Amino acid sequence: MAIGTLEERIEHWFALGAEAVGNGEAVAAFLELRGALERGELRSAEPDASLPLGWRVNAWVKRGILLGFRLGAMVEMGSENGLGFVDKATYPARRFAVSDGVRVVPGGSSVRSGAYVSQGVVVMPPAYVNVGAYVDEGTMVDSHALVGSCAQIGKRVHLSAAAQVGGVLEPVNASPVIIEDDCLIGGNTGVYEGTVVRSRAVLAAGTVLTRGTPVFDLVKGEIYKATAEMPLVIPEGAVVVPGSRAVTKGKGAEWGLSVAAPVIVKYRDEKTELSLALEDLLR
Repeated sequence: MAIGTLEERIEHWFALGAEAVGNGEAVAAFLELRGALERGELRSAEPDASLPLGWRVNAWVKRGILLGFRLGAMVEMGSENGLGFVDKATYPARRFAVSDGVRVVPGGSSVRSGAYVSQGVVVMPPAYVNVGAYVDEGTMVDSHALVGSCAQIGKRVHLSAAAQVGGVLEPVNASPVIIEDDCLIGGNTGVYEGTVVRSRAVLAAGTVLTRGTPVFDLVKGEIYKATAEMPLVIPEGAVVVPGSRAVTKGKGAEWGLSVAAPVIVKYRDEKTELSLALEDLLR
């Protein structure tokens, strides 16, 4: 059966559900999609200045990724003399050559097939980059950092040690976590549930951002929250630190409790830039 574009083929085989399993044409469509993701020719989300968020979710690409899980059988992977794994045959770990320009330091890191990793990226052990993720050039993925499924990481980003960037495959129309260019994501931070961190922002160590997290901007006197239509968005150049706010009602007030509240304390200036200049020495 002749089907047109890759998008049409993916949508066709995904709609067939279990009937697609074992079909060679379905596998061929998925492998074409997976290859395009790894080359950066397709993305689960991509910049689009015409939209309020500035990003467009490609739901059909996410369906293609889910199709790969449906088509893949469980197999044993790895070597007899090395680490062994059991996973879907459609998603083995990626292997890189020197010509790829990606530095994967020994010690237990893994990049899953279907993820794009650009030239100049450094992956320190142990770190993990999941399927559908996009990691742009010059980015550092530091030790114990996670780049979740379909997360979008811009150019020259530093994901510090133990930084967690959440992933999302379902619902397929949901925006993934997006970290734009030149951001510093501090150690032990967590960015989840479609949060967008605009370019040049800094998240101090220990900052956690979710869809339900309000962020208090001390500089502009505003409070940023996610809405039904938009995720939480951290403004360009914002410097965000962990904070807290008092519970003012009920037992929380009686017991003197407080809850976490990320705070924007400043926007990047020359002093902040100087403090980040050491990044170049690490590469």
